[in-house]
Formats: sequence, structure tokens, C-alpha cells
Amino acid sequence: MKKILIVVDMQNDFIDGALGTKEAQAIVPAVVERIRQCREDGWTLIATLDTHGGDYMNTPEGRKLPVPHCIRGTEGWEIRAEIREALGDCLLVEKPTFGSVKLPGIVAQIAGDDPEVTIELLGLCTDICVVSNALLLKAHFTDAALQVRRTCCAGVTPATHEAALATMGCCQIDIV
Repeated sequence: MKKILIVVDMQNDFIDGALGTKEAQAIVPAVVERIRQCREDGWTLIATLDTHGGDYMNTPEGRKLPVPHCIRGTEGWEIRAEIREALGDCLLVEKPTFGSVKLPGIVAQIAGDDPEVTIELLGLCTDICVVSNALLLKAHFTDAALQVRRTCCAGVTPATHEAALATMGCCQIDIV
């Protein structure tokens, strides 16, 4: 049985940088613990990186969210140090927007033909990137055990965090 943990966008800009929140800062210890636990249990670890260029403000996303963030090569783009340390040598997947269209293919390569695959997501932001990636994965892996770890996610606001969890639950993604 394959088990895959996907750590979504645990980058400095989303924790205490340009788009950081106290809720994002609060989940860091739980995220580190969950990563360590999964590593010990032999899970495959993947981390996504929201990745923008210097022209971010001229992109469709930049025009709707005019806050430069996660610009490749900046400190804000980097995964938080203690999380990066816990992740060790894991697969990193850069994505130019909320959901990675490459992620389902990467997961398929890892899972192979294992019908018992478990995919867990955690990270930031529940209501944007976590939900986007979870729904993309659910569309591709309809029979997989797909779950999102509530205590290891934070949204833009507590209310939108809860709304995103409810949406994923409605789409038969387990909230654990």
C-alpha cells in the first residue's frame, strides 16, 4: 500500500511573510510533527512551491491579488526552515498558480497500479491551494483514500478555512 504526503506551499511568504497569518504560524509545529511521523512510517513525501517570477504583478493572478509573494529565489519563496529540515530529500513540485496540473501525473507515477493508495494533503492555504490540489487529485484518483489533515492547514481566514474543509468533505475527501 502506497502512502503519499503532499505538503502544500509551507513557504515563508504564506507563514509570516507577505501573505502570512497567525493561523499559518500556529500550524507549523503540527506540520513538522506530521511530516516526521510520515517519514518514519515510510510515506513518500512531496512538497509544492507556489512559484512566481518578477513579472507577477502583470499576471492574471497578480492583477487580482496584487501582493508580490513567493518570487523564485527570494526568502519568501523558500519553505520554512524547520519544515524543510523535516522534509529532507523529498520531491519538490513548483506550481505557477493555485493547483498543480502536474501533480496528479507525479502521484500516478509514484502510486503505480496500487489500488490501496492513500494521499494526504496539508499546508497553506486551505481555501486556495490545498482545496485546488485536493480537488484535482480527487478527479484523477476517484477510488483513492484522499484526506486532508485539518490541524495542519490554515486558510486566509478561519471562516474560509472551515468553508474549504466543508467543500472538500462534500466532495468525499476525508477531513482527518
